[in-house]
Amino acid sequence: MPRAVELLRRGRNEELWNMCCGYLNLDIEQFMTIQKRLLLGQIETLYQSKIGRKIMNETRPATVDEFRQMVPLTTYADYCPELVEKREETLPEKPAQWVHTSGKSGQYACKWIPITTATINNLSPILYGIGLMSGCKEWGDSSRMPAYPKIIYTVAPRPYISGALASMIGEQTPLHYYPSLEQSEKLHFEDRIKLGFQESLSGGLDYFFGLSLVLAAVGEKISQSAGAMNILPLFLKPKALMRLSGGLIKSKLAGRSLMPMDLWNIKGIITSGLDSSIYKEKIKELWGRYPLDIYACTEGGVIATQTWDFNSMTFIPNLNFLEFIPEREHLKWQLDHKYQPKTVLLDEVKAGECYEIVITNFGGGVLSRYRIGDMIRITSLRNEKLGIETPQMIFERRADDIIDFVSVKLSEKTIWQAIENIGIPYEDWVAFKKPGELTLNILLEPNSDYQINENEMGKVIYKEIIKSENEAFNSSDIHSDGHNMIKLDIKITQLPRGSFARYVSKKRAEGADLAHLKPPHINPPQNVISTLLLSSGISSEQTVADAQVVPASNTP
Repeated sequence: MPRAVELLRRGRNEELWNMCCGYLNLDIEQFMTIQKRLLLGQIETLYQSKIGRKIMNETRPATVDEFRQMVPLTTYADYCPELVEKREETLPEKPAQWVHTSGKSGQYACKWIPITTATINNLSPILYGIGLMSGCKEWGDSSRMPAYPKIIYTVAPRPYISGALASMIGEQTPLHYYPSLEQSEKLHFEDRIKLGFQESLSGGLDYFFGLSLVLAAVGEKISQSAGAMNILPLFLKPKALMRLSGGLIKSKLAGRSLMPMDLWNIKGIITSGLDSSIYKEKIKELWGRYPLDIYACTEGGVIATQTWDFNSMTFIPNLNFLEFIPEREHLKWQLDHKYQPKTVLLDEVKAGECYEIVITNFGGGVLSRYRIGDMIRITSLRNEKLGIETPQMIFERRADDIIDFVSVKLSEKTIWQAIENIGIPYEDWVAFKKPGELTLNILLEPNSDYQINENEMGKVIYKEIIKSENEAFNSSDIHSDGHNMIKLDIKITQLPRGSFARYVSKKRAEGADLAHLKPPHINPPQNVISTLLLSSGISSEQTVADAQVVPASNTP
């Protein structure tokens, strides 16, 4: 198979798009045919391995239905100690590389996942196709795709999956990363970001791949600091000086402060994560383009992606077999962990409903009927606008990021969006509830020396949360009754400037892994709350004692 860049250079656009984005043309029947065919081959591959027979309880399913009936749902614990100890001799295929994500407190420091050569070969054209879609106007449009893309590197380096994905794109095209992959993997996150944008000021920038939060923060910093920018060092970098001068002229003509879109003509922005939808409009305002969001994870690579309408996501058929646990089944399991929730397939999902996603790796991967721990929402059964004939989805929340107030269940996304909507500049936040109480506690560090009225802010956030919940449920009377049944209070505690920075410094000094440096937003463990309060100098014994939270099931 030719590399994507070779097809691009020869102008073979239709062939290029079919290779990288052909799944967009599948109807649901064709999608399921691919899924079931690949699963049957994967079952045979699994059965030939020691860990595969262990997971399948020494059975050998002959059909897709038998596989779903005979093989139990799994979590990472079912693959231990083999994966934690990287026992390659037990695996279905020898890995081309290992990647990891955060582990589970008290059990394993991180989750190691093997990636096979077949997976890389299947994933790399899909990643290139995502780049195409992030900058195109329609199917077949490759006019904005350069043969040698310049990309700023803001993701976690290998062996994190984000770093692995960044390197996989190189299978399809030569890339110029700022900083280079070799440099990036030796630098701290903050240094990597700073150096990347410094280099791109001279060299130009085509694509951004990383966190929406970073892109929004960098854009705002450029806008706020333009007037006080020291340009003397740039006289030694004429290209950077020329770019800055041109950007300042553009902003003056537009009658506003300098924005990133004045400095760079970004061809595409690719992001992933819960914050993508939250910062979508801000990124468009600052950078001049909407970010294209992908749903990806360490265990399954890329599972779904937005297309050039920047709306809901389309599933990818050839990387993982997809099953979905309906929310009602998930709730049954929450009440009784011995219960085995039933699953449905993609041709059985219903628009508007939430599902916990379950994957089985293709390409000789090891994970079978694996619960990632994510809830997704099916927004529609097809994309009417673009003529995509398979169900569309959005990432809803982590399955374990709920703060449960009986009739009202608040997700990280709901709280985060409410904080964003009130327009107060902030560094970071965490939220939790105390057992038996109907109070949402939010510890928030404002930006700079901004002072907040904690009582008033609590009321405003409450209104934003109720507004968001009503919009999500179309103002249903049943859901509104839920709000009326409880008297939810919101208590805001303002943390002093530098609280989260001190927390990160403490964790770094303790040798914490990159994924463990920042506290989780929702239901952080008691020791995290205590550390934030103590490092802020505002806690008392009673404050710390009050911070008793229901422990999250998967804390970083």
